[in-house]
Amino acid sequence: MLETLPLCLNCQVKFILFVIDDQLEKASGDEMAAIDAFNDMLQEKGYWVTAAGIEHGAAAKVFDNRGGAGLSSEGSLYNEVEHYSGFWLLDLPDEATALALAPQASRACNRKVELRAYLGN
Repeated sequence: MLETLPLCLNCQVKFILFVIDDQLEKASGDEMAAIDAFNDMLQEKGYWVTAAGIEHGAAAKVFDNRGGAGLSSEGSLYNEVEHYSGFWLLDLPDEATALALAPQASRACNRKVELRAYLGN
């Protein structure tokens, strides 16, 4: 199915795929190989902007300086079992391509993913 996806020529629509995890372990060797192959395809198609893993929310710090409040707290705003553990930022021709890639991303990383339109440049 990935072979039928269009190449990105002057793509204008960005999407972000968040990796949703429920464990603290990093991806296994087999999972990393599948992720690397998926990343290679994204780059070959011209869809790649960037991707990365991110620290667990327990390592986060939340800051609120609205109105000069100067507040900060340790840990994520959200303390759920499931958490974001990584993301892909993609430049795609259209939403149909994003919808076709999301299940492939989930399969590659062996995790759930969440797809959202990216509202920046």
